[in-house]
Formats: sequence, structure tokens, C-alpha cells
Amino acid sequence: MRFLLLYATQKGQAKAIAEEIWQQAGAHGFEADMHCMSEMDKYNLETEKDPVVIIISTTGTGDPPDTARKLVKKIQDTTLPPDHFAHLQYGLLGLGDSEYTFFCNGGKIVDRRLQELGAQRFYDTGLADDCVGLELVVDPWIDGLWHALKEVFLLQKEKEGMNSAVDAVSNSLSAAPHVVHELNLSSEVQNLKLEDEGVKSSGVLSQKLVDISLVASNRDTEASLVHSVPPISQSALNIPALPPEYIEVHLKFSCPLFQNPRLFSLISEGRAFEVPVTKAVQLTREDAIKTALLLELDIADTAFEYQPGDAFCVMCPNNVSEVEELLRILELSEKREYFVCVKVKQGTKKKGAARPQHIPERSTLKFILTWCLEIRATPKKAFLRALVECTSDVGEKRRLQELCSRQGASDYTRFIRDPNVCLLDLLHAFPSCKPSLNLLIEHLPKLQARSYSASSSNLYQPGKLSFVFSIVEFAACPTRPVSRKGVCTGWLAELVAPQLHANRNTVDTNGGSCSTEKISIFARPNNAFHLPEDPSVPLMMVGPGTGISPFIGFLQHRQKLREEHTDWEFGETWLFFGCRHQDRDYLFKDELRCFLENGTLNHLKVCFSRDSSSAAEVAPPKYVQDVIRLHAKEVARVLLKERGYFYVCGDKKRMADGVSDAVVDILSMEMEADKLEAMKFLATLREAKRYLQDVWS
Repeated sequence: MRFLLLYATQKGQAKAIAEEIWQQAGAHGFEADMHCMSEMDKYNLETEKDPVVIIISTTGTGDPPDTARKLVKKIQDTTLPPDHFAHLQYGLLGLGDSEYTFFCNGGKIVDRRLQELGAQRFYDTGLADDCVGLELVVDPWIDGLWHALKEVFLLQKEKEGMNSAVDAVSNSLSAAPHVVHELNLSSEVQNLKLEDEGVKSSGVLSQKLVDISLVASNRDTEASLVHSVPPISQSALNIPALPPEYIEVHLKFSCPLFQNPRLFSLISEGRAFEVPVTKAVQLTREDAIKTALLLELDIADTAFEYQPGDAFCVMCPNNVSEVEELLRILELSEKREYFVCVKVKQGTKKKGAARPQHIPERSTLKFILTWCLEIRATPKKAFLRALVECTSDVGEKRRLQELCSRQGASDYTRFIRDPNVCLLDLLHAFPSCKPSLNLLIEHLPKLQARSYSASSSNLYQPGKLSFVFSIVEFAACPTRPVSRKGVCTGWLAELVAPQLHANRNTVDTNGGSCSTEKISIFARPNNAFHLPEDPSVPLMMVGPGTGISPFIGFLQHRQKLREEHTDWEFGETWLFFGCRHQDRDYLFKDELRCFLENGTLNHLKVCFSRDSSSAAEVAPPKYVQDVIRLHAKEVARVLLKERGYFYVCGDKKRMADGVSDAVVDILSMEMEADKLEAMKFLATLREAKRYLQDVWS
């Protein structure tokens, strides 16, 4: 009984889930014909008679993944008749992150269009949220998929009048769960054979594990990354199937003439540019809670182009000391400069196995761990399951099994996902775990370039590109004994530290100094977060903290346009800015004063969340959403009467959601409508690209 299994992925999650479904299908009596959605020569939805299962993620600001674009474009053809897919039965699982406005929009676009073209759902659409853990929806959705598929085939057989076949199908499928249970049990027993070769009974093995976990819980009555407590410590576990190995790695001594590939070859998104850092300025005082830096890049000799509001990507390496520590634990320190040869393992059971495209054909081990693999990535459950096989200590093995099991879902979230535990943390916590290099290449994702908003205008500063960032800090915690800085922000801060140090010891009216340090960047154009084409349209900008970054570019651009086009009409400009302390982290204070004085900025509304206000009779607003509420009439006028634009940049959960709530309340009051009507109106503003967000979680 065949079904078509399609996936569209951006970073590999949808593919991993599709592979899990493909692996489970056989045990349930099905055959999954799995393809990436981009492989349109290998499947045809126009003629597909079997059920179709679709796993699709979301990227950018709510777009389908790159691998789905061709199919999405095809099905969005407006000339297609409404019964074009009347023959099609499908089930869809969308992946997304509720931190972002257009949650699971990639899946919703495909789901909605298939419905419009007459396709029928044989199974309810699932929407999994990476913000709280994809597995909370993914696991039960997969569990229910098999019964839904069974019903489809039973109905088909009934229509064909093949009652005898119905009985056979029903009997075979009803037996499938027992088969799966036996597989889980045998897998668990197999994992434990090394612990006691003399013990033959699985019951004795299970009891042995319970005793071990009870001893551990006596040492530490609180659950932790390495310790479990009842009931999970006494439970039989449903653990995932062991992912098939598919990579073969050989290390060869590299000759002196050997060179690692250029960084430009590691990206597929377009052209990269290596550019010098010409200025580095610390925007915050030393005693500020967060340190914000401004870096200026020289792009004059490149073909790099951008508009205010665009973002761009910085290619960054992993932390040098973390790479060295990983090499030490893997006992590969002496082979760091060895040439790595990666091949697909002959006879692997992995469907569509291929050498990962982000691993160069000719590079050293140190280069791969530094520039190609995201060693800080939070390990997925499939990776934990594979690490079980590399762990010799019985207690550590059991705990890793718990963390990747169905019963351990909450422990996985609490001790791995939420604290952003990475591979190094696991290897320190479970010292008997010694993974092979091929396992790391199979399971660690590609090291992603980091995205930043431009905080300059090429019209105002030709040949220059500036950006602002706060140095990300991850404090030490029980699951991570050492503090860490963000991969990219920590690297950039270290890179420009000599410039910053020189600036503190010399009088520099430009706020920076020339440098020979270079970084590699590539464009990531933003198709929406731009100034209005009509300069007479009013705009309101909300950007607390480093969220002010793109608006500095907006104001620079607007100032230059005002200078060059004195006969143009320009709409009024508002900026709502907030920070913790007026004297510590008020970014671009002097520049904003200049914009006010020359009329580029008409209204600047600020707030300071940590400054004391004991002398004030009425407490001043703490956050930008509070300031916005104080100017409800003006907000309503700009949005309702003057067709203005409203921009929000910064933190999603703690700020952007509060701002949108404030705007909804203002619209509801001014329109004299209920909250639902106001929310609908805000949705129309979003659709019209007049309420725009550039937010991060």
C-alpha cells in the first residue's frame, strides 16, 4: 500500500520528519514513496491516485522553503480550474515558529491552495511550533497518520468491492502496533547488552535500570540533565528507531600545498564579498546591561547593493576554543589539519543518502568544525538516539534514552531545548559518550550565516554599510557550566576589540579607526521593510534597543532626499524608542537630536524602563507600547485617515506583540468597533504592507 511522501525543507527539519515517517511506514504495512518537493520530475500530483503526505516548513517572513517554490508557483496558476485536484487526497504537516507573525505560513499557503483546487484532506492538517517544541505536535500527528491512511485504503477497497482484501488489510494493520512495540522492546534490550553480558532476560535488564536510576535519584532528588526521577526513571521507554548511518569519513595527512576552500564556496544564496571593517564604536556605556556595538564596512570596491531596511548575512566561524575542546574530546587534536574525505556509505538504508552539500570535497578537519558545522546547535532527538550507541556507561546510556524517548518529552524540553544545550555540553555531561566523526557530520546542521539589519543609507554614506548588534550572552546554568557569547556577536566583538581598545585610549572625533580586519558578507534583500515609495506618506517607527538600527538608515536616506529634492512633499515621521537607562544605553542619542533639529524627524518619543521615577507624580511610561498608547489619537490618524506606514523592529515576544496589542486597542477605540474587528483591520494593514515587522526571537 503505497503513499506519496513529499517534503520541503529549508534547514533540514522537514526532511528529518519525512525520513522518520518513511522509516516507520514499513512496520505499519505501508510503502512511502519519498521525494523532495523540488524533484518534480519524480512525481506528478495531476495524476497521483494514492494518498499524499506533505511535510513543509516556513522560512523568511512566512514564505514556503526554497525547495517548494517551483511547486507553489505551479499550483498558484490562476487559470487552473476549481476541480483540478479533485482526485487528490492529502494530509499536511506544517512547521513554523509562533515567535514570528506568519506562523506556519508555508504550509498554510499549500494547504489553502490545494483546498481551492478541489483536493480533499484525508487527515487533519497539523501545525507544529518550534517555539515550544515541534515534537509536541509532530509525534502525535505521525501516530494518528497510520490510522488515517488505513481508513483511506479501506474506503478504496470497499469502493472496488473487494471485501476479502478489506479483511486482509484490516488484519495486517491492526497487528502493526504490536510489531512496533516489539521493535521498541528489542531495540531497548539490544542497547543494554553491553551492560551485562551475563543477563539474558529483558525483565531483569529493566529492573537493573530502575535500581540504577533510584540510586542516582537518591544522590540528587531533583531531575536534571544527567539525573531522572520517577515516573520516567521507572518507565519502559518508547525510543525512536536508530537513524541509519550513511556517511563514511576518512582522514588523510594533508600536504603543505593543500589549501582549504574559500568561504565564498560555502554559500548557495548568491555572491559573497570580503570587506574591511573601517570603524567600530561601542554605543553603550561600560555599565550597561548589554553591550551594543556599531561596525562600519567599506563596500566601495564591491558590487554589493542594499536599501535602508535590507538585511545582510555575515559568515562567521565557530568559537576557536570550542572547536579545540571538541577535537580534544573526540581524541582528534593531532589530526586537526588532516584532509577529510566524506563519502556515502555503501549499502546504507537511508533513503536518498547524499554527501552533505555544506561539507567541501577538500578541506581539513579543523576547517569543517570551524566553518561548516553548527556545533552550537541544540541536538535533536534523532541525534540523541544515535549518541546512545556511542555511550558505554549504563546510567548515562539510560538517561540519553530517556531524553530521546516519548516518555521523556518534557525532560528534553526542560534540560536540552530550553537551555540551548549543545553537543559540547552533552559530551561534558556524559563523559563515556564518544561519537564518531561521521556521526557529527550526519547530525550537526550547516553553520548558518547570521543576519543583521543595515543601519545606514548608501545615498547618505556612499560606499559604506553600517550595522548594530548587542553582544549575546548565555549565562552559565546547571546544564551549561560555562557562560558563552553568541557565535557571531562574540566573534565580531573579539575581532574589533583592538579597535575599541585604541578608541578608548585616543581622542578620535570620528568614533573609530581604520582596520585591516575583514569579514565576508552576502545580501539578503528585504522585499517589504522599506520606506514608502511615496515620500509624502507619514510613517511611524518603533525600535527600542538595537531595533532602532534600520530606522537610522531610514532617517539618513530621508535627510538626503530632503536635501536633494527641496520641491518634494515629505510626510511626518515618528520614532518611538526605548532602552533601560537614559545615560547608559540610549543609542544614537546625538544623531537623533540632529534629525530633529533639521526636520527629518518630526516626533521623537522615548522611554527608559529601569530609570527610577520616584519624584514624578505620575509614573512615566516604561515601554514603547506604553508610549504608543499615550499617542493613541495620532496613531489612529496616521493609520486610519492618512494611510500611513507603521514599522516595528526588535524583540518579538517582549516588545512586538505588546506593540501590536496596543495598536489593536487604539484601532478598536477609534473605530468604535470590537477587538475582533480591529484585529481584522490590522491584518489588512499587514497584507497591504503598511504594518511591517522586522523582528527576532
